[in-house]
Amino acid sequence: MNYCLAVSLEKANFAARNVNKIGPMSQKYVSIFAGRATKELGTKIAEAYGTTLGKSSVVEFSDREFQPSYDESIRGHHVFIVQSTMPPTENLMELLLMIDAAKRASAHKVIAVIPYFGWARQDRKDQPRVSIGSKLVANMLTAAHVDRIITMDLHADQIQGFFDIPMDALYASSVFIEHIKKMDIDDLLIAAPDLGASKRASAYAKRLGCDLAVCHKQRARANVVESMTLIGDVKDKNVIILDDIIDTAGTIVKAGQLMMDNGAKSVRAFATHAVCSGPAMERLDNSVFEEVVVTDSIPLPKDASKKIKVVSTANLFADVIRRIENYESISSLFK
Repeated sequence: MNYCLAVSLEKANFAARNVNKIGPMSQKYVSIFAGRATKELGTKIAEAYGTTLGKSSVVEFSDREFQPSYDESIRGHHVFIVQSTMPPTENLMELLLMIDAAKRASAHKVIAVIPYFGWARQDRKDQPRVSIGSKLVANMLTAAHVDRIITMDLHADQIQGFFDIPMDALYASSVFIEHIKKMDIDDLLIAAPDLGASKRASAYAKRLGCDLAVCHKQRARANVVESMTLIGDVKDKNVIILDDIIDTAGTIVKAGQLMMDNGAKSVRAFATHAVCSGPAMERLDNSVFEEVVVTDSIPLPKDASKKIKVVSTANLFADVIRRIENYESISSLFK
């Protein structure tokens, strides 16, 4: 037998043996765990994938130090850890510790599923003597030896370049657009609350075949909008304002009021990540919005505004996990 052919056959046999052990079609070796911050979403993702959430626990010491651990064997497994990294910083630290624990427990691969990638607004040095927080977080995750990152609706797309490992940046559009279509709204118009959200809003408007409006805002300081100007005609339109994050809700509430002041028939808000800090809930309650639709990337507090409606991303993340395991295209989900 030709030597090159023999070597090729041996490599093929080796690959086949390994596929049977940890390959794409073997669900037995896929384990999904969740940090405490997103335990509910992690449970839904595991169920949508067709399995149960892995068993893990956290020991807390009297000084508030904590130590996560896995309560079942994960040797040779593909371990997916679901944890959003919104404040407090313990959420990020817990994710890092879980990655480290999985590596030390001989997991074959460790993939961090971060529905909300915190610190993403610190994506550049926009003034003297400040940190680039998202780059630092990327360095910390890499130092923990994570093999892959899955996240959704990054605040700044360039954060993907901070990683030297595979990073799948998903879009909530696959969830939101189907929800909007089911609402069957007449005279629909998509709006962006600021120029930074205009690219996302434009993509939605194109997919839905409707008009687009954009708000131009000027900030007095962080979380404080000084002025806002509308670009586009919203008269007699049912407006949906799109954004990636609702933090204090100042921008999106002001944009909603601006739409109504310019003749809109109704205004709704869609945002991927409901950070909702400070006066956000009170502002949303008192806003002109008929409803505010968000995802479950961040769990809502008990005193959440009654106007908020949550759509789950569990099926999206489960589908992406399945596609990763089967070596299938992820980008095709969003075409």
